[in-house]
Amino acid sequence: MANTRHFLTLLDFSPSELQQLIQRAIEMKREHRAGTDQRAFPGTVLAMIFAKSSTRTRVSFEAGIAQLGGQAMFLSPQDTQLGRGEPIEDSARVISSMVDIVVIRTFGHDIVQRFAAHSSVPVINALTDSYHPCQLLADMQTWIEHRGDCAGKRVCWVGDGNNMCQSYINAARQFDFELRIACPPGFEPDSALLQANRDRVSIEHDPAVAAQGADLVVTDVWASMGQEAEQLERARLFAPYQVNAELMSRAASDALYMHCLPAHRGEEISAELMDAPDTVIWEEAENRLHAQKALMETLLLLNRS
Repeated sequence: MANTRHFLTLLDFSPSELQQLIQRAIEMKREHRAGTDQRAFPGTVLAMIFAKSSTRTRVSFEAGIAQLGGQAMFLSPQDTQLGRGEPIEDSARVISSMVDIVVIRTFGHDIVQRFAAHSSVPVINALTDSYHPCQLLADMQTWIEHRGDCAGKRVCWVGDGNNMCQSYINAARQFDFELRIACPPGFEPDSALLQANRDRVSIEHDPAVAAQGADLVVTDVWASMGQEAEQLERARLFAPYQVNAELMSRAASDALYMHCLPAHRGEEISAELMDAPDTVIWEEAENRLHAQKALMETLLLLNRS
């Protein structure tokens, strides 16, 4: 267990490992489109423990492991002893003794940390309330495919200081770019995380100022899973934080904009941008498949050595 590599945040891989992983994802995307047989891991079993609903994450991981020659086992809390109070540590020991890799989508980040600490196989964080690192792999892949190296560039995050925002803070550190966060007062990301990355991350409550000259503008829904009761109040507070053509006019002339989806057109992002013919948002979503295949391949190979 001590030597097993996991992927719980972007900080679990070095910057050079992340660059290699992105390049492998780009290569695997090319292979997939060319019809190359990628079934290098026959008989491999992926356990998917999901306490939160999912579209892109579930489809991409299930399709990805199938394309690698393995198969996925979907486990929800209602169907397992995890939902009836079995200690996470016990479940981790048992499940990891029967499968080759585990993906977890849950609430508290401590849950994936505790599971990984007692797992004999690699564990991947498929989203917690604190981080969503797999989405960042897809985002960085999309950016690199369209604009090349992101080192030294400027990114503007617009919206809630949520798990995606916090993953962008880690990405700024690992991919060497500047991050400006535009959020309403009181909705900033974790203060310790901000402090640890203050050399490249700043808070600017005015989105028009934050977006100035940005090479990439990113947003997410204003109310994440579990915050639905706050939707109306958040909609009022976040109304000035929409990513739209006017905001993008302040960014660099070739700036990209991204959204991890699902999106609420007309709220955090305009319908005009969502449906623009040159948007990269749909490619960003597809890249979840390729980036996660590269991630699973990397972790499975590391665990073999």
